[in-house]
Amino acid sequence: MGMTNSTIKPPTFYEAFLFWLKLGFISFGGPAGQIGIMHAELVERKRWISEERFLHALNYCMILPGPEAQQLAIYVGWLLHRTWGGIVAGTLFVIPSFFILTGLSWTYVNFGSVPVIAALFYGLKAAVVAIVASAVIRIGKKALKNQVMLFLAATAFVGLYFLKIPFPVIIISAGIIGLVGGKLWPEKFHVIKGEGAGKEKAVISDHRPPSAHEAPSLYGTLRVVAVSLFLWMAPLVLLALVAGTSSTLFQEGIFFSKAAMVTFGGAYSVLPYIAQAAVEKYHWLQPGQMIDGLGLGETTPGPLIMVVTFVGYVGAWAKTAGLSAPVSAFLGGLTATYFTFLPCFLWIFAGAPFIERTRGNIGLTSALSAITAAVVGVVLNLTVYFGMQVFSPRPGFFDGTAFVIAAVAFIGFLKFKWNILVVILGSAFTGICYKLFFFS
Repeated sequence: MGMTNSTIKPPTFYEAFLFWLKLGFISFGGPAGQIGIMHAELVERKRWISEERFLHALNYCMILPGPEAQQLAIYVGWLLHRTWGGIVAGTLFVIPSFFILTGLSWTYVNFGSVPVIAALFYGLKAAVVAIVASAVIRIGKKALKNQVMLFLAATAFVGLYFLKIPFPVIIISAGIIGLVGGKLWPEKFHVIKGEGAGKEKAVISDHRPPSAHEAPSLYGTLRVVAVSLFLWMAPLVLLALVAGTSSTLFQEGIFFSKAAMVTFGGAYSVLPYIAQAAVEKYHWLQPGQMIDGLGLGETTPGPLIMVVTFVGYVGAWAKTAGLSAPVSAFLGGLTATYFTFLPCFLWIFAGAPFIERTRGNIGLTSALSAITAAVVGVVLNLTVYFGMQVFSPRPGFFDGTAFVIAAVAFIGFLKFKWNILVVILGSAFTGICYKLFFFS
């Protein structure tokens, strides 16, 4: 018998804290993998949020600057446990990755590139492909209810993968098509609907009356903006007073604040901008160092944009400003990370109450249905892109071992409902054994 609404208990703050902490350590695979993990855990396994509410939140996060997966975590955390729930969810999403990348950056600047790191994450990359691919199927089953939605997903994939159309253009176009289509052909476009009376429920669903904190208010919005501005300006002023406006730490604070505002389209769209500025304008890194940093960012949990931790760390290592190199570098990595992710909390805490009010608006729901269909194409594009990087890292070469690991993980995850942690750890262990004992 399916789980009923009466048997689903809202998670305590402590239970949610433990989940967000675990997510911070297993959130591999970029936005597609992270969204896939959250969907599997929050929607299907724990039933903390319904499919419709999850997709409604995801669609809003997709059009924001910054890492959409982290913003989705903030959104769900906010729905479950108000502001502190969102703060915990968003912070724990990046803290494990920050310390892992800080440790790897310290190793890098002291000992150079370490080959064992590549071996450690060989199997992990294959597992990520499996997680992302399963996300396409899971979300696709819910979103692609008819030929129109299927066509939108296919068009989004073709536009991104073959025509290289910018991601924001894809999402905005899908939203416009949904708005128009919802009026002309509502039965084909209004596919994100509330749960029926006979369907299993979730803690956060259309059947639950809205909580007080979900209601928008001018005072609440102004308070969020004021606090966010203070949290942005105060550290900048402190850096200017202590280190000086010409210091690397202050320059990193300014630069990554600007970068956080232009990260539309995900990390891949803004990384060239960050790389060019870090290498050519500020001379924080050498070109080869930037490439090494991208490699480390690809193989650690958390958003890919976490590579800013590496950039800030290495950039401040040689420019100590009276501090020891390790201390200066740590502050550099912390500065880059802080100013990159701070705006994410502003977008959610200020905007989510207004987005929640739009639920039930047929015109907007049709637009979100179209965006969700396009998101399936976006995730498929990331699946193919990431799969090509893992299975064919160089032209003319096919890595059969990585493909087998990914295939086993995919079947186990999708068909046999293996726990995500089992998939990740098992794949990583398999990859290590292969590299150490059969490929050394």
